[in-house]
Order: sequence, then structure tokens, then C-alpha cells
Amino acid sequence: MPTVGVQDLEDGDFLLDVREDDEWRAGHAEGALHIPLSEFVARYGELTGTAPQDGRIHVICRSGGRSAQVAMYLVQQGVDAVNVDGGMQVWAASGRPVVTDEGRPGQVV
Repeated sequence: MPTVGVQDLEDGDFLLDVREDDEWRAGHAEGALHIPLSEFVARYGELTGTAPQDGRIHVICRSGGRSAQVAMYLVQQGVDAVNVDGGMQVWAASGRPVVTDEGRPGQVV
């Protein structure tokens, strides 16, 4: 399973957050697309309509387990996808911004 470290992400990289709604509301990476794992297959069209056609999709969850499942699924569909190692926990610990839907500082739960 291809993985990438938070430190290797650049501004503008496409980020797909597969955590559940309550986790997302508490705090997420600004600009990420949110499709919960529990709804992912049903809402797959939202990803294909939003993600850059020729770009890589960086899949993130809280710690890396759920995102690994989604990244594997995407790779099987022929999509260039990688799992973000350590997830939002490492994202926040490395000082990357975590925000709420209102744009206020958020937290990883």
C-alpha cells in the first residue's frame, strides 16, 4: 500500500478525509474533501467529480487505518491514491492547521 508522510505533503495536494461526521466537525485540514468511510462507496461519484483527473489523491483519517482501506480501494479502481501515514493525529502534531467548518481552530478527536 503506497503511503506518504505528512511532512511530504505540499500546499495544493488533494486531500480526502474519510473520518466520520463528528470527527470532521471537531477539526479537519482546510480544503480537504470529506466523504466518511461508512458512505464512501455510495458517494464515490463526489470524489471523481472533485478530484483532479491527473493528480494524486492523499487519503487521510485519524491514524491511518480507515484511509488505508480507502486508498487500497482507489488503487484497485486505477486511481493514483496514497495513504497519509499517521493521519490527522500526525498532521496536528506536526503543526499543520486544523479548522472547523466555521474556519475556527479545531482539534483531532
